[in-house]
Amino acid sequence: MITTINPYNGKELQQYQELNKKEIKAKLETAQKTFEDWRTTSFEHRANHLRKVGALLRKNKESYAKLMTAEMGKPVSQSRGELEKCAWLCDHYAANAPGYLAKEHIETEHFKSYVSYEPIGVVLAVMPWNYPFWQVFRFIAPALMAGNVGVLKHASSVMGCAELIQDIFLEAGFPEGCFQNFVIGSDAVEAIIENDIIKAVTLTGSKPAGAAVASTAGKQIKKTVLELGGNNALVVFKDANIDSAVEECVAARFQNTGQSCIAGKRLLLQEEIAEEFLDKFTQKVKTLVSGDPQEENTYIGVMAREDLAEELEDLMNASIEKGAELHYGGSRDKTYFAPTILTNVTADMPVFKKETFGPLMAVTTFKADEEAIRLVNNSKFGLGASLFSTDLKKMEELAAQIKDGAVYINHKVASHPALPFGGTGISGYGRELSHYGIREFVNIKTVVIA
Repeated sequence: MITTINPYNGKELQQYQELNKKEIKAKLETAQKTFEDWRTTSFEHRANHLRKVGALLRKNKESYAKLMTAEMGKPVSQSRGELEKCAWLCDHYAANAPGYLAKEHIETEHFKSYVSYEPIGVVLAVMPWNYPFWQVFRFIAPALMAGNVGVLKHASSVMGCAELIQDIFLEAGFPEGCFQNFVIGSDAVEAIIENDIIKAVTLTGSKPAGAAVASTAGKQIKKTVLELGGNNALVVFKDANIDSAVEECVAARFQNTGQSCIAGKRLLLQEEIAEEFLDKFTQKVKTLVSGDPQEENTYIGVMAREDLAEELEDLMNASIEKGAELHYGGSRDKTYFAPTILTNVTADMPVFKKETFGPLMAVTTFKADEEAIRLVNNSKFGLGASLFSTDLKKMEELAAQIKDGAVYINHKVASHPALPFGGTGISGYGRELSHYGIREFVNIKTVVIA
């Protein structure tokens, strides 16, 4: 039995009966049967259904947002924003998938040569709790437009959201087997990956989870896409627009109560502006409203589980023992972790080296550009970085020296339907979104007519 709990008040929300092996087998067979028909449908047919999903997200966003907030503690205004972004994604792929997957004609010595992008079958998604809708939609929207079908193993703590997403696709007119949620625990995933019906796997989550899924899939010679978190740096140079950079950096760290793979977790300040920036940054953080995530003006809710808040507290305390200074915050009450700023952070401290998945900012200073880039790259993660400066030409040059999958200049790292999303190092491999994402799970077929 899977039980969902409201992290704000600790109350039980719902219980869900886990699928047994026979039920899992039947659902996989339904997916495969549906795929055989779905793959033959037109882009127009698929797009019409996907637009209906987007319309339902917009129409019912109030009730959907309340469930999301109840299950994982996201402030309800941000839950609404997540749903709006999912609707945008649906519209984007409905409009652009035909172009993304159009045949590419290539000039060769043959009479005719081209590349076609064809569906591969049933794709398994293993998704986390921090963005219960977005993480699923950025997988399933392109998958369905490509002619594939999907099955979902969602985080147990947001099983209500997972079931709701399944219902939304059915209400929009998709056949039952196009998208199915599996009410299962992690122990059932390996056997599902090993099933011949599953052709590929995408996972967003931790490094251990990604390694386990990739290992199982690799033994079956099945493709995987992994998005495994990040330790993004926010680099503020001495010529930056301080006020706008403060706004971006606060949002980058504290949105979603800091529980985001692309959150800015390491704040690198050039010495000349460090004091001014830190003062303004701190004043802004002090204005962030903590409280009941269902309240409209709440910006900092609670963390999704108490053990996650405890882990963050341990990283903070271990870093303080190594010499970091508690500049602001630092308190915890069950799942609530106060917005926190640590200064004098060095590269050997846990809050610099590890992913801090919560509302804690680690502040480090630097002297020259070269030192800043070394600090950015001094991480096993490689998801993204943000650079703040008025010298755009120099920032583009520095961006080329950063190993991450994305560099944003004068803006927080963010995902966008038209841009590829993914990382390097232990942040994973493969890309989601844009034409790169939709082509991850297709057969890139060469056709030659002599």
